[in-house]
Amino acid sequence: MKISVLVAVLMAFVSVASAANFNQDIAVTWGDGRGKILDNGQLLTLGLDKFSGSGFQSKNEYLFGKIDMNIKLVPGNSAGTVTTYYLRSEGTTWDEVDFEFLGNLSGDPYTVHTNVFCGGKGDREQQFRLWFDPTKDFHTYSLLWNPQRIIFSVDGTPIREFKNLESAGVPFPKRQPMRVYSSLWNADDWATRGGLIKTDWSQAPFTASYRNYRADACVWSSGKSSCSSSSPSRNAWLSQELDVGSQRRLRWVRKNYMIYNYCADTKRFPQGLPKECTS
Repeated sequence: MKISVLVAVLMAFVSVASAANFNQDIAVTWGDGRGKILDNGQLLTLGLDKFSGSGFQSKNEYLFGKIDMNIKLVPGNSAGTVTTYYLRSEGTTWDEVDFEFLGNLSGDPYTVHTNVFCGGKGDREQQFRLWFDPTKDFHTYSLLWNPQRIIFSVDGTPIREFKNLESAGVPFPKRQPMRVYSSLWNADDWATRGGLIKTDWSQAPFTASYRNYRADACVWSSGKSSCSSSSPSRNAWLSQELDVGSQRRLRWVRKNYMIYNYCADTKRFPQGLPKECTS
């Protein structure tokens, strides 16, 4: 009996120790009180009103990792608002891996905007609809970043893969450590139907909610990585790729829910599509 009680206590300790805590892992960096950490660090909310949005960043920098976040997007008439969730390095030649959620009128779907920057250059946009209402409940948005590929996933379903094609002359972000960032801000000059639909401030304040932040990642500190090459099994995501089932789900998303792909935009690239589109 005593042993079973001890095991239960140990299991509870492990669960608590592995649970994300926004107070420990995240810093609200702007918004003048509009970003709030609640429920003893288990919930974070970002707010937007006519005067300001808000945002946060991870306390750690990472050089490769698998980042998961449960997000519930702004409900109702969210037209003009943008909720971002992304990785970004410092400097003028930064690397960046983007999720951006573009709000819409009540009843109309969100647009999920993705992009990959390397050395300060992006222009690799792909956009999607979702197969559910992202405002009704929390859903898991994941960024897998390893030396071979970047995979964007929603509730475990991949929606985009950006492969390392340096051998074909395509830059790939692998040398600059990045932090996790998120923000909620007004972008009604472009976010909804190209700026035709403006933010309805009578609906403010707008709120996006976050929980269950998890970073299985190599922490970069003082020029060194926390990941050890002697224990690759602890960091299986460092060599993770899409299996057959995941590739099938990726094709399903791209067939049914992709609404823009820069690799198909020949008018935008009259001199020829980017190398990664044809490699």
